[in-house]
Amino acid sequence: MSPASSSFQKVHQYSLTKAWKSLVFPTIKLTNLLSLFLKAGLALCTFFIISLFFYLSLSLYSHNYHHSPSLHLHHFTISHSSSTFENNEPTNISHIVFGIGSSTKTWQNRRHYTELWWQPNVTRGFMWLELPILAKEMWPETLPPYKVSGNTTSFKYTHMSGLRYEIRLARILKETFQLGLENVRWFVMGDDDTIFFTENLVTVLAKYDHNEMYYIGGNSESMEQNVAHTYDMAYGGGGFAISYPLVAALVKILDGCINRYAALFGSDHKVQACISEIGVQLTKELGFHQTDIRGNLYGLLAAHPMAPLVSLHHLDAVNPLFFDMTQVESLKKLVSTYKMDPGRTLQKSVCYDLIRNWTISVSWGYNVELYRSLQMPNELQMPFKTFKTWRGNDDPFTFNTRLVSLNPCERPLVFYLDRIEDVGLGEWTQSSYKIYEDVLFKKFNCSVPGVKVQYINVTASYFKPELWKKVNLFNYFVPLICV
Repeated sequence: MSPASSSFQKVHQYSLTKAWKSLVFPTIKLTNLLSLFLKAGLALCTFFIISLFFYLSLSLYSHNYHHSPSLHLHHFTISHSSSTFENNEPTNISHIVFGIGSSTKTWQNRRHYTELWWQPNVTRGFMWLELPILAKEMWPETLPPYKVSGNTTSFKYTHMSGLRYEIRLARILKETFQLGLENVRWFVMGDDDTIFFTENLVTVLAKYDHNEMYYIGGNSESMEQNVAHTYDMAYGGGGFAISYPLVAALVKILDGCINRYAALFGSDHKVQACISEIGVQLTKELGFHQTDIRGNLYGLLAAHPMAPLVSLHHLDAVNPLFFDMTQVESLKKLVSTYKMDPGRTLQKSVCYDLIRNWTISVSWGYNVELYRSLQMPNELQMPFKTFKTWRGNDDPFTFNTRLVSLNPCERPLVFYLDRIEDVGLGEWTQSSYKIYEDVLFKKFNCSVPGVKVQYINVTASYFKPELWKKVNLFNYFVPLICV
């Protein structure tokens, strides 16, 4: 190494050592260090709390509106009673409150309909009138207690052919809610000529989570009615059910909403329009029957949809359900049968006699049809057109129908329910059906010999409500014993 290089290296080393010694390190006190850590921790906690707040807010919003479309016209904060969330028992009749639309002009003539299904001290609800009755002691204990609706003169109603009392009926839902009844999961609306089959109603509602927003009911049977009003509506005469959270949201906007829809005809349509603003759509259940048909209800009852019978309406507009009876007598007979086995009432079952090539179609608790030929099940599930639309036309309906054959030999022999009894210690029933003269046409002139059956006995197991949860229900309806 040259002397010059050695000299340069020493100078460079000296410079580095001097620079190192000249560096100044800050002096940090312990108190300042703790303060710094506390500030950093506070900032992190604040960020975490704000993030958690937004997360929970978005989660709650999504939970309350899981049925809703992306567009919401309103935002609601729903408060539930503690029992709504903590009480996990299955839905029963005590969780339902009924709001029955009536008037001082109609309740007396229609009381027999409500008395068929109302159970004092069991069912809960009220019959809503426009005025108090003249003497309170006259009000029968066999009916729901009555309430007087509030004044609606300040509301708008502009439908050309409608009546203003529809406003009062639309507000029954709100007035019932404002009574503050405890342990209510469902509000069920109906008319004073609606018959509810309450055990089946409970079965249907128990399928749904009452902590969510649900609007449940059925359309009109006449297509012309649905076109004139809407397919999105649960028709009020057939009854509809609304869950507590949805009612809690609805009552906040209902009065103003009624005015917004002043041009709509019916109370049920106004309620549906207001519910649509919240973003909840109709959940259809086939057992709710508006019964917007006239004439003979035979075809519909003999081929009832595979669903629990929940309601019937407009029974003054159809013939008596059973032959040689008044309508009230017919309904008492049907309700009495229903009480024996609610789930099986009107459900279709089919038996085949392959020796005689006969088909026996059973509408349990109502009638039996005996065909002198082999019929396909999909045909038997289609109602005979024994009725007309609500406006008196031959069709169309919201379901397929089949014509009654002009050939008497192709028409079934009809047997109506005669009696029913328990024959198996709560496990089996036996119902007996008696033949009547051709009820589909006045005269019966069939040349097929050898048909001398006068009664058909049907033995069936009691229907268990949980069977409605099965995918293939037809397998549970077919295995009856027909004699």
